Amino acid sequence: MVFSSLPFLFAYLPLTLAIYFLAPLRLRNLVLLLVSLFFYGWGEPVYISIMILSTLIDYTHGMLVERFRSRDKLARWFVGQSVVFNLLLLGFFKYGTFLAENLYLLTGIQIPQSVELWPGMVIPLQNVPLPIGISFFTFQTMSYTIDVYRKDATVQRNLIKFGAYVTMFPQLIAGPIVKYKTVAEELNHRSHNTENFALGARRFCVGLAKKVLLANSIGALWDQQLTAQGAGELSAVGSWLGLMAYGFQIYFDFSGYSDMAIGLGRIFGFHFEENFNYPYLASSVADFWRRWHMSMTSWFREYLYIPLGGNRHGQAKTLRNILIVWFCTGFWHGASWNFLIWGMYFAAWLILEKYVLRGALDHLPAGLKHFYTLLVVLVGWGIFAIEDLSACGSYLALCFGRGALWNASDLYVLHNYMLTFLILAVSATAVGKKAWHRLPSRAQAVLTPLLMMASLLLSTAYLVDGSYNPFLYFRF
Repeated sequence: MVFSSLPFLFAYLPLTLAIYFLAPLRLRNLVLLLVSLFFYGWGEPVYISIMILSTLIDYTHGMLVERFRSRDKLARWFVGQSVVFNLLLLGFFKYGTFLAENLYLLTGIQIPQSVELWPGMVIPLQNVPLPIGISFFTFQTMSYTIDVYRKDATVQRNLIKFGAYVTMFPQLIAGPIVKYKTVAEELNHRSHNTENFALGARRFCVGLAKKVLLANSIGALWDQQLTAQGAGELSAVGSWLGLMAYGFQIYFDFSGYSDMAIGLGRIFGFHFEENFNYPYLASSVADFWRRWHMSMTSWFREYLYIPLGGNRHGQAKTLRNILIVWFCTGFWHGASWNFLIWGMYFAAWLILEKYVLRGALDHLPAGLKHFYTLLVVLVGWGIFAIEDLSACGSYLALCFGRGALWNASDLYVLHNYMLTFLILAVSATAVGKKAWHRLPSRAQAVLTPLLMMASLLLSTAYLVDGSYNPFLYFRF
C-alpha cells in the first residue's frame, strides 16, 4: 500500500485515524504499532515476521548495551552484533541475488536457488522478493543501538514503544530516515491537538499534490523518451528533455512522499526532520547533497563518515572516507552496478570540488554555478535511472552529441510539456512559499482549506482516471 492510492486515502487512513484518536492515550503506541504492521503486511504479509524479528533483536541489544555499559568491551560487542545482524538482513534480502550472479560470472561458482534446512523448511537463496522499505528500517534500528551506546539516546525499555518507532507507517517505506533520538521523547509524551492535526493534514495534502499532480504528470515523458531511445528515434534535445523529466519526477515524487510522511507524523504528534531543502537551487554538487534527502546524508555522515575519521586525518584518509561513504550510498540505493557507478560518480565530483574546483567555483557568477550543478546532477540521474549499463551509456552519449541534434518529435514534446516544465521549475523553488507568506493571515486562513480540498479532489480524480502511478522506492 502506498500513500498515493485510493485504498490508503479513503479506507486505511480514515479508519486508522478513527481507531487511533478513539483509543485511550496509554494505548495509542500499541494502536500505532498494530496499524503499521497491517500497513506493512498489505502486500507481503510474510515480511511482517522479518520486521518483528528486527525489532526484537535491536530492542534486546539496546537493553544489553545499557546493562553492560560499565564493561565497555562487552557493550561494544553487543553494538557490533546489532550492526552485523542488520547488515546481514539487508544483504540477504536486497543483495543476495546480485552477489550470487556476480560470483558466478567471476568464478563460475553456481549458488543454488534454495536450500532445505529440514523437511518442509526451504530457504530461497536467489530471486528473493525485496521487503519494501528494508533499507530505511534497518538503518533506523541500527542507529538506535549505536546511539544508546554513545549515550545520545536513552534505552527504550518498553517493547511496544520501540516497536511503534520501528514500524511507524508514515516513514516506513520511503523515509525520511528517522533516528530514534529524534522521536524518543515523543514516544513517551506527545501532544495531540487540533494545531498539530491541521498542520499535518496541510503538509500531507501538499505532498500528495506533488506526488500525484506533478511527479506523475512528468514521469510519463521520461518513459516515452526511453522508448524513443530503444527505437532509435531520440535526439540530443530529446535526451536532455528526458533527463529533465526524470529529475523533476524523482524530486517531486520523493519530496512529496517525505512531505506526506512528515504531515502524517505531525498528525500523530511526531516531529520528523525535514528531508529536502530546494535542492535544485544548489550552487555546487556539495550544496546539492546538503539539500537532497538530508536524512540519508546525515545518517551516512554521522554513522559512517565521522567514525571513519571524516576529514581529520589528512588528505589521503579523507579521500578514502569519501569514496567509502559514496560507495555505500550508491549500493544502499539498489543491488545493481549502475547504483555503484552513480555513487562513485558523485564521489568524484565532490572530491573535485573539494580539492580542485573550489577556487574556480567561488569566482563564477551565480547563474553559471547553478547551471554547472544542474548539468552534473542531471547526468547523475541518467546513471541512476537506467540499470542497463549499455543502454545508459548510449543514452548519455546521445546527450552529448552522438546522434541528431533534434527532430520533429522534440517540437511535439516541447509544445505539449512546456507549461508543465514551467510549473515544475517554479514549484522546485521557494517562490510559492515566499508568496504565500506575504499574504495576510486572514487570506491564508480562507485559502488553506480551499487549496487542501482542491489538492485532494484533483489528486483523487487523477488516481481514478489514470493508471500511471509508479512507486519509485520499491527497490530501495
